[in-house]
Amino acid sequence: MDVQLYRSAPPPLPLTLVLALPRPKALKRVLRSVTALGVKRIILLNCFRVEKSYWQSPVLSSNLLQEQLILGLEQSQDTHLPEVLLRPLFKPFVEDEVPGLIKGTLPFVAHPTASTSCPRDIKKATTLAIGPEGGFINYEMDKLIQCGFTPIHMGARLLSVETAVPVLISRLY
Repeated sequence: MDVQLYRSAPPPLPLTLVLALPRPKALKRVLRSVTALGVKRIILLNCFRVEKSYWQSPVLSSNLLQEQLILGLEQSQDTHLPEVLLRPLFKPFVEDEVPGLIKGTLPFVAHPTASTSCPRDIKKATTLAIGPEGGFINYEMDKLIQCGFTPIHMGARLLSVETAVPVLISRLY
């Protein structure tokens, strides 16, 4: 059977998502939704409020990660898999990788107590860090801010990671 494509894949978002590793069931849903939204680089990060057992989950195996990403691609009729990086050590990631990662981007970190509201429709390359339920602890926020991240919030309501991720992305773009 000869298959013909009638249109190009939708354009990717100019966004790198740094996400504190959520519980495995939530991770599956988040990966599908961010892939459908066009995120092409996802970094899963450990931090203080991430349950250590999450890092042992079978969901983090490359074939199960790819399965969720493909479901997101199918939803959005996209053809390019996102890159997923696992970073189980917070401090080395922030100190060694973040400066290069955020270069040339607008770096934002979502946090419930931030004083600045999430910007809208920025249309620029962005690095967005989202912590676990309850947000990053003060030490982690301080490290991210020292690297150049601007803390932003979504309003007075505390949102679950599953809700916050697509809402933040849709506001930014």
